[in-house]
Amino acid sequence: MLFLWYPKCSICQKAKKWLDAQGISYETRDIKEENPGKEELGQWYRRSGLDIKRFFNTSGLLYKSMQLKDRLPQMSEDEKLELLATDGMLVKRPLLITEETALPGFKEAQWAQVLEKN
Repeated sequence: MLFLWYPKCSICQKAKKWLDAQGISYETRDIKEENPGKEELGQWYRRSGLDIKRFFNTSGLLYKSMQLKDRLPQMSEDEKLELLATDGMLVKRPLLITEETALPGFKEAQWAQVLEKN
């Protein structure tokens, strides 16, 4: 399992504590230091079955300063993936990647349900 996070993010810290408390082993990756590439993001987004918009950090300063709320609806899937790959701060975090799925954001009940199956 891969756990992408931003160590200064309180939600990411909470998710990491939760994973540790569950005794789940995972590999960590600082999303700001090592932003996922377009290929990875594409695989994860398709694996998740979610709308690609769910992979954007919509509450982030960069998202707001780039006025992406207005721009995203006119962009193609490919353009959205390209954009996400430019800066880790645009990507919703934490992001948990398993063999079966990808979970953007931390919702304890959802994570528990998915990890129970693994």
